[in-house]
Amino acid sequence: MSINGLMFWYRFGGFQEFNTMTDISAAARPELPDHLSIDPRSPFHIRAVFEHDIGIRFNGKERNDVEEYCISEGWVRVPAGKTLDRKGQPLLIKLKGQVEAFYR
Repeated sequence: MSINGLMFWYRFGGFQEFNTMTDISAAARPELPDHLSIDPRSPFHIRAVFEHDIGIRFNGKERNDVEEYCISEGWVRVPAGKTLDRKGQPLLIKLKGQVEAFYR
């Protein structure tokens, strides 16, 4: 039964109300790994994680240009301007600091 976008499920002798968009999608999200890369050729690329919107907070500021991160070692890799390597990929530099990954 659906009423105005909210679903009511009969559970434990009563009705429980929840928003299907937030509660079901939050349960389906995989846990964020310690080391993650955007590059599909990398062994640290996990496709299931990228089906959701991810945010990276580096030294207290949210960054949108992170290509790879490692929480336990405390670093991120970001592009160095518009410079490309010989394979046409952005040249990356490693920045060290406090890293926090989260779902938006």
